Order: sequence, then structure tokens, then C-alpha cells
Amino acid sequence: MQYLPGVAGVEAGPKYLAVREALRRRASALPEHTLLPPEPVLCAEYGVSRITLRRAVDGLVADGHLVREQGRGTFVSRPGIRHEYRESFVHRIAGFHSVMTEQGAQVGTTVLSQKVVPAAPAIAAELSIATADDVVELVRLRSVDGLPNHVVRSFLAADRYPKAASEDFGHGSLYEFLRREYQADLAHARLVVDVGTAAADEAEVLDVITGSPLLVVRTTVRDSAGHPLVHSFSRLRPDVSQVEFEVSVGGR
Repeated sequence: MQYLPGVAGVEAGPKYLAVREALRRRASALPEHTLLPPEPVLCAEYGVSRITLRRAVDGLVADGHLVREQGRGTFVSRPGIRHEYRESFVHRIAGFHSVMTEQGAQVGTTVLSQKVVPAAPAIAAELSIATADDVVELVRLRSVDGLPNHVVRSFLAADRYPKAASEDFGHGSLYEFLRREYQADLAHARLVVDVGTAAADEAEVLDVITGSPLLVVRTTVRDSAGHPLVHSFSRLRPDVSQVEFEVSVGGR
């Protein structure tokens, strides 16, 4: 058994989140089963109380980065990707809620914002509408098995989908709503994957520290004629998310 080496700097933000992130980074660089120093040592290194330290460690245990053994201590573990968002846009366009539910996960949705706003130039371009045309902006926090997974912002032309401004999206799928209420033909999807960092408001709801890396997935869904129907961008915690692409050739 060995102890963790030197202390990494604790970043700005809520103390327990900063300590948790610093411990996560240190643990990720060490072999599995490495023994952490005792609580008093860690408290002194990070300059926090036992309550703050335990809250940080509890989060890492829940995420699978650490494991406690009664009478022995806390050890480094290796979490698997437990919440895999495996969507194939070749055979169907189902959306996050449908895919994760089919995998047996408990999907939670909190609507953070739902309103009609003028389309910003980038959104207008994706939806092939004029800048400042009304769009429904829907912002949702999605969780899987109780753990925050991502924040998704979706935009739809308000004159085409007026019901989207008042529909209860606390449950179910936006794509299924479009099919049910408007017989929408969701035929094609274009995805752009990038990396970003968590702003303060995102960090709070995703339970990470400000500036943490996020996986950014931008999606524009079109009908069979190529007309854009909905544009979304999701900002996902990379430690609990995975996006899979599937490509087929010649209709196979």
C-alpha cells in the first residue's frame, strides 16, 4: 500500500467541490487500490474541516473514484462509464430520454427555462430563419440514476411549434413530443462534438466546479426534405457520459 503524493492546488469555488476535484485528479493519476492518507492528514493538506473533506470524499465514492473499506481506509478505484449515451442516428433519431430509458436507467428532467426569445444569429442560421425571429428556447437539466448528466438547450421556431412554449417537458422526450403533436418527420441529424468548460451556473446544477471540462454536442435535426426542425446543444459531464456514433454504407 502507498499514500498519495504531493497535494494539487485546490481551485476556486465551493470548498467541498474544489477538494473533490483536486482529489479526483490525484486519484486518476495513481494505481488502483492506492491508499489515501488518513483524514487528519488530508484536512491539513487542503485546509478544510473533516465535514468538508468527508463531503468531498462521499462524492468520489458515489462516482466510483474511491472506495471505503471498514477498518482499512479509503482506496483509489476505477469507475466505469456507467451512463453511456449510445445513440445511433443511422437507424433512428430517438433522443436522450428514450435511449437511456431503454437501457434501464432512471432519467430525470428539470426544466430550468422555457420561453420565447428572439433568435440569435447562430441559432437563426441553424434553423434557417431570420435573425430575431421568435424561437422557443428550452433549457433542461438531465440526470441519470440521480446523478446530474448534462444541460441541454433546445431551440424551435415558435410559429411552427407554438405548443413547445407551454408543454410540460419535465417528463418524456422532446422528439416524441414533436412526432406526437406535429407529426414531425425527424429524418436526419447532424452532430458536432466539441469540448468546453463549465460556467458558474452550469457548474452549480451539474455538481462540478466552475471551469471543469464539459463535452459539448450540438445537434440539428432535419426532415426528409432537409428543412431544419430543432437545434440543440448539450453540455455533458464527461466522467459519466459517452456519445457513440454509428455509420452505415450503402443502406446496410
